[in-house]
Amino acid sequence: MSGFNFGAAEFVPSWGNGAASLANDPMASYQNTFANVVPKAKPGVAEASAVTEPEAAATKEAAAAPEQSSDNVSAEKPKAKPAPAPAAEPESESESDDDEDEADDAHKKEHLNLVFIGHVDAGKSTMGGNILFLTGMVDKRTMEKYEREAKELGRESWYLSWALDLTQEERNKGKTTEYGRGYFETEKRSFTVLDAPGHKTFVPSMIQSAGQADIGVLVISARKGEFETGFDRGGQTREHAILAKTVGVRRLILVVNKMDDATVGWSKERYDECVGRILPFLKGVGYNPKTDLDIMPVSGFTGANIKDRVDPKICNWYDGPSLIELLDNMKLTERVSSGPLMLPISDKFRDMGTMILGKIEVGKVRVGHKVLIMPNRHMAEVATIYIEEKEAPMAKAGDNVRLRLKGVEEEDVMPGFMLCRASHPVDAVSMFEAQLKIVEYHSIICAGYTAVMHIHTATEEVTIDALLHSIDKKTKKKTKAAPRFVRQGDTCIVRFKLQQPVVMDSYANTPQLGRFTIRDEGKTVAIGVVLKLIVE
Repeated sequence: MSGFNFGAAEFVPSWGNGAASLANDPMASYQNTFANVVPKAKPGVAEASAVTEPEAAATKEAAAAPEQSSDNVSAEKPKAKPAPAPAAEPESESESDDDEDEADDAHKKEHLNLVFIGHVDAGKSTMGGNILFLTGMVDKRTMEKYEREAKELGRESWYLSWALDLTQEERNKGKTTEYGRGYFETEKRSFTVLDAPGHKTFVPSMIQSAGQADIGVLVISARKGEFETGFDRGGQTREHAILAKTVGVRRLILVVNKMDDATVGWSKERYDECVGRILPFLKGVGYNPKTDLDIMPVSGFTGANIKDRVDPKICNWYDGPSLIELLDNMKLTERVSSGPLMLPISDKFRDMGTMILGKIEVGKVRVGHKVLIMPNRHMAEVATIYIEEKEAPMAKAGDNVRLRLKGVEEEDVMPGFMLCRASHPVDAVSMFEAQLKIVEYHSIICAGYTAVMHIHTATEEVTIDALLHSIDKKTKKKTKAAPRFVRQGDTCIVRFKLQQPVVMDSYANTPQLGRFTIRDEGKTVAIGVVLKLIVE
């Protein structure tokens, strides 16, 4: 897998070894894969984590004219009951009301979503747990309790991760299987921590985590042998970086962890070796070291360079900021919340009513708003809004929220559904056209190929209904004739057919709802962007 442009740099989803693999990889020559696919700049719908040209969605011509891997296409999911189309009701509040300033506590500090990604055992959960402890979100008594319990299980070094690994299975095995959540505050900002599973079996959970994030922290282990295991063929370091860019994580922090390990001893040589191998790959994925990428050494276990800068007596060659210092001061793309509400639902449960969870991608929502749940078209009213643990009168783009809804039953809501304003419904379609990049597949792909699509919080079986055009590797223009098949390294225009309707939009209109990943047999096969919805 290699050669996919997410911006100015070449996208290199290769499983080979470092910079050397870029030249030898069969896909390394493909620049500007989606250079002709550019999102429209329109007022009111701006991305919190904007992506660059690759996940784009409308060519110039088109504009003119899951606990087990959810990649198992045979697994059936329960479907919520459809409701009759609601009559268009006048809104109780005008959209202009959403532009009023709010002085509530939930928005006194800028809130950001932070995801830890990387290969299994890189130390993601330990680092996340230590951040919660160092920022005072987990008290010393609780940590001492975790330490005692971990010691009793013979897992003494795992206790920090228990602040994020909440299930007994995760604690016993020392591996995150679902995405963990935490919350902490710095001087200027508040953060939701999303801890993504590192094992390849749980990549669908990683996709769900990364899809909600503003900032990605890619954790690699400096321990001898562990970096190589994660970065070389079969490791998850590369795939996680690719998927983070695909789902829209625009800002990445590369953290070289376990610098305190006996095989490393805060060695600058080992640090430089790890960074030197992974940096060309990250540039190829599309992360610009000058604007999108920060790099630092840390010890997630001891806390060195997490909250406070590392002691020069321990490491005299690094003089940059600590991780929390960087998070508190980095510049990010400003969010614009004036568009119509779009909230992909990531989870639901019952608690004195129907509760839904998700990240608001576009717009705002207030208590009392009448909302529409797509694709089953159920109407509901927002009764309560929670941002983290705080109740709030409103929430805006970028907020991870829990909403209590009135007028809808829990069984009528499913992850992957969309919450929108009744006056601005989002389309749900069973067919669409897309530009697709085949990143790893060792056979040919023809019409009729079926796999699993991950798009925002939805996961659905999808079939290639027709191959429409190939994209010429040199000219980047689409061919007139339809190809009989495509293979690894090819870019093409295809028509997809979904088993069930899914809410989406073209990348040109709403990038957050127009980029997707295709997975099959536990691997990322292709990544793409929606060009055109086929509304029946």
